[in-house]
Amino acid sequence: MGRANKVVLAYSGGVDTSVCIPYLKQEWGVKEVITLAADLGQGDELEPIRLKALASGAEVSLVQDVVAEFVRDYAFPAVKANAFYENRYPLSTALARPLIAKILVDAAAEYGADAVAHGCTGKGNDQVRFDVSIAALNPKLKVLAPAREWGMSREETIAYGEKCGIPSPVKKSSPYSIDRNLLGRAIEAGILEDAWQEAPEDVFVMTKAIADTPNEPTYTEIAFEKGIPVGLNGTALDPVALVTQLNAIAGDNGVGRIDMIENRLVGIKSREIYETPAMSVLIEAHRDLESLTLTADLTQYKRNIEETYSRMIYNGLWYSPLKVALDAFIDSSQERVSGTVRIKFFKGTAAIVGRKSVNSLYNEELATYTSADLFDHKAAEGFIYIWGMPTRVWSQTANG
Repeated sequence: MGRANKVVLAYSGGVDTSVCIPYLKQEWGVKEVITLAADLGQGDELEPIRLKALASGAEVSLVQDVVAEFVRDYAFPAVKANAFYENRYPLSTALARPLIAKILVDAAAEYGADAVAHGCTGKGNDQVRFDVSIAALNPKLKVLAPAREWGMSREETIAYGEKCGIPSPVKKSSPYSIDRNLLGRAIEAGILEDAWQEAPEDVFVMTKAIADTPNEPTYTEIAFEKGIPVGLNGTALDPVALVTQLNAIAGDNGVGRIDMIENRLVGIKSREIYETPAMSVLIEAHRDLESLTLTADLTQYKRNIEETYSRMIYNGLWYSPLKVALDAFIDSSQERVSGTVRIKFFKGTAAIVGRKSVNSLYNEELATYTSADLFDHKAAEGFIYIWGMPTRVWSQTANG
């Protein structure tokens, strides 16, 4: 168990991170706690959170707006990589962790802290993501995780906080644990822990139930430049505005819900419900545009690394050497991935119904079966002879 004089604590305003403040001071002898709340577009009013940290004993309470950086430098690289963890989850929560780790390390340097801290427990993925990312950015910094070590139940944690002057949280009717940011929401606990039970409608906020979606299709065009989303329906948009608007369009049409059994890094399977309207659509649209603009061998090779890339983000290896090297490959692959993809939203579906690019490798005159066909059909016989030669030789040898 580490000790420190001055600590920068990742702070959300919840029970655990609030109790971390007096716990670090009284139990671990920390002299000064600086809290840092990250604005990731989660929609919370952060001024009350800042004030709550001060009331809980923090010497300094910081709030940092990193929404634009979050989308530009974390979400959009994941789009370029078509990063779906286990081919379903677009990593909306996992992508926030390396950014939070980065601003924690930066704040520690600015304030002369000798440690950083977080409120993660020993059961989830986030403890790994924070610890490993912080170690990659500054291996000399101590990382403290009080909630992983204090061994208190939820009720005991609340009681400890009350003893230290932290008000008991208002009782909520919702039994769910929810993590949210601009990219989406992750919902677990309560009835969701029964993998057989359908998720009740009250867990969803960003996406409408199918019955409440429009009765006519909604068409949306997404523009990309070198793999990066840059506009909707002919209008150039900054990254935050683009994700915000696409969240609304897709969510209004019931698109972006995920219900999956997920393999956590610590070896536990968990039932997770996600709402990720914009990210799910952006990755599917980007993948389709690649099929139009990249050669077959590059497309196929890139598909082979996408699961590795997604798994590295999920497992907290954003700052690892392999991730950096894969980024270089992915960036190179995106030089020609510019164009527009048309999406048809209707009753919970997002169908790709059109795509175009000045870099398109699709040649209608070669593909057509009409009289405009320019393909040399006679060339096919020689191609097949050469292509099939290894198979013929094997067959002749095998059959003696």
